Amino acid sequence: MTLISIRQPGYFPYMGLFKKIQSSDIFVFFDDVQYAIRSWDNRNKIAHNDGGIWISVPVIKPFKKLLNEVNISSENWNIKHIKMMKDSYQNTPYFDDYWNDIEFILNKKWTKLIDLNLTLIQHFMKILGITTKTVKSSELGVTGNSSQKLLNICKKLNSDCYLSGIMGKEYLDEDLFHNAGIQVIYEKFIHPKYSQISNKFIPNLSIVDLLFNEGEKDYLIGVYEDG
Repeated sequence: MTLISIRQPGYFPYMGLFKKIQSSDIFVFFDDVQYAIRSWDNRNKIAHNDGGIWISVPVIKPFKKLLNEVNISSENWNIKHIKMMKDSYQNTPYFDDYWNDIEFILNKKWTKLIDLNLTLIQHFMKILGITTKTVKSSELGVTGNSSQKLLNICKKLNSDCYLSGIMGKEYLDEDLFHNAGIQVIYEKFIHPKYSQISNKFIPNLSIVDLLFNEGEKDYLIGVYEDG
């Protein structure tokens, strides 16, 4: 069985994305899908005091553009993000283990949002020991809309099983996959609790929160349901 999952590569993603990558034989970065306003494409949350705070990459006129077409604004957004992360995490147990590499990535000159996001994700995959094969959907030459495009990607990569997030139940055309002989499995990510500097545990923060607080421990947990 060849299990494939497909998802947009967001900015400093949370643990659940890395669980999905880890669970797959092939993971497809969905980079030729329309950029989603107010989504995770250009932002995420880190700890701040006893709550979460958004870190957002400013982008230039992203409306009706594909994710891989979106350019980053020339504002000094990275200086702000570096300061926010330092303020939030410099006293965590593992900050010094990871910070220099993250700061180096943020300090590079980025034009495309997709290039920044993929570089960060691939960096964290290496730290977490995730060796799943990855490919960008734009490299596959696949067309179609919504479920049909997802199905066509699976066919292109000779997959017989598609791993979707649990929210896929709301929009995925399962019959389309079943009629093509491709099994659909839904993954419900179970967010674990781990040590944080906050007095109250804050779930769904960027993967950096786990790394700075706990290091490279295996907290990637998932539950699966057949479609």
